[in-house]
Amino acid sequence: MKIDTLGVQAFVAIADRGSFQNAADELHVTQTAITQRLRKLEDFLGVTLIERTTRSIALTRIGREFLPQARRLLEELSHALIEIRETGKAERGDVSIACVPTVGVQYLPRIMQEYSARYPHNRIKILDHASSAVADAVLHREAEFGINIAGAHHPELSAIPLIEDQYVLICDDMHPLAKRKRVTWRQLQPYPLIFAGQVSGNRAPLDLALGVSELTLQSFYEVQRSSTAVGLVAERVAAAVVPRLAIQKGAYPSIRMVELVEPVVSRTLVLVARKSARLSPAAQALYDMIRKRAMVR
Repeated sequence: MKIDTLGVQAFVAIADRGSFQNAADELHVTQTAITQRLRKLEDFLGVTLIERTTRSIALTRIGREFLPQARRLLEELSHALIEIRETGKAERGDVSIACVPTVGVQYLPRIMQEYSARYPHNRIKILDHASSAVADAVLHREAEFGINIAGAHHPELSAIPLIEDQYVLICDDMHPLAKRKRVTWRQLQPYPLIFAGQVSGNRAPLDLALGVSELTLQSFYEVQRSSTAVGLVAERVAAAVVPRLAIQKGAYPSIRMVELVEPVVSRTLVLVARKSARLSPAAQALYDMIRKRAMVR
């Protein structure tokens, strides 16, 4: 059923302004146009809404009953149109993104603050997943885009480099290596370590680097998330190899971070999205904001 919005608007304006001419002036149309719009609405409804004489107008009983509903209809339509317009301008909307957990520790918070300041009405859902699950979430449209560890990726996904994240040693302040500014990977061999598990996205670049260097380390503990490794180090279980972004400044005063060299090993974080995707305006604004902050050259 086609809603006669112009007729409803004319009816409310006549009722509120008390005359056809005043209603016409408010809507910036001619009195003839107002009369035709009201007549068309009444013909469609099959009722008379306004009784008019040469000197006055008056709402019929049905007109009086319909007036609050007509006002509400126009108000709801106005709000809906404003919301759509704001959504189109990225001023309102929901965004879902996927990322590896360490991205949420240091990298994303500042971007979220900037985005929220610019678009305070937009809500953001962050799906912190393992690397493989980030790709799946984007492919299956659970997230509009994601931040993942670089590597072989699905042909339907695009990947834009964002930042290089170096692997470091973290240990408690009583550890023999705690006072060193940097250590070589070979110097780690005597110590038990917490290492990325086989299904962790961090494992591949570490295995590749250590394989080239022909090094074997004492991996006593394996974890899938760097946050677990940080917690174990804080309790003095062992030292750990984690990405630098996994360490939140000031969160663990007893933990020391030591640079790992010979070789320097890092991972590349990439911005991933479906090649055929058309992001919502709210998501596109966040995507562009993250892309502009890319530190990879």
